[in-house]
Amino acid sequence: MDGLRQRFERLLEQRNLVTEALEVLEVKTSVDKRYLAAGAATLLSLYLLFGYGASLLCNLIGFVYPAYASIKAIESPSKEDDTVWLTYWVVYSLFGLAEFFTDLLLSWFPFYYAGKCAFLLFCMIPGPWNGAHMLYHRVIRPLFLKHHEAMDSVVRDLSGRALDVAAGITRDAKVSVTQLQKDK
Repeated sequence: MDGLRQRFERLLEQRNLVTEALEVLEVKTSVDKRYLAAGAATLLSLYLLFGYGASLLCNLIGFVYPAYASIKAIESPSKEDDTVWLTYWVVYSLFGLAEFFTDLLLSWFPFYYAGKCAFLLFCMIPGPWNGAHMLYHRVIRPLFLKHHEAMDSVVRDLSGRALDVAAGITRDAKVSVTQLQKDK
C-alpha cells in the first residue's frame, strides 16, 4: 500500500495541466491536492459505474490522453516513446474492432464501461506493466508473424481491385461528361 501511495505522491509532484489545476484548487479551497485528486478519481469511478454517458467518458479517457502523449512522443527526439504509443494504438484499434462486433451484447453487462476503462488504463500504464506492451508481445505479434504474408496478399489484392474500380469510375465519369458536352 505504501508503494501505491508513493507513486500517487510522485504523480502529483509532476508538472502538468492536471497538477497545476489541482494546485490552484488547493489554494482556493484550502483542501490538500491529494484529497482533491482522490475525490476526483472517486467521482470519475462512480460516474463510470452509474452515470449516463459512461461510454463517452470511457472513450475520452482511452483516446484524449493517449493522443496528447502521442503528439508529445512525435515531437520528442526519442524513438522509444514513439514505440510505446504506437503499440498502444495497435492494441486500441484491435480492441475497438472487437468491441464493434460485441458492444451491443457487452454494453448490457453491469459495470462494462468501468471494466473497459480499467483495461484502457492498464494499456496506458508506463513501465514494465504496460498492458499494451504485454498484449502486443504475447498475443498480437505472434499472430501477426504467423499470418502477415497472407494478410499482405489480401491487402495487395484488395488495393488492386480498389484501384481498378476507381479507374473504371473515373473513365465512366469522363465519358459521361464528354457526352453531356456534346449534347449541348
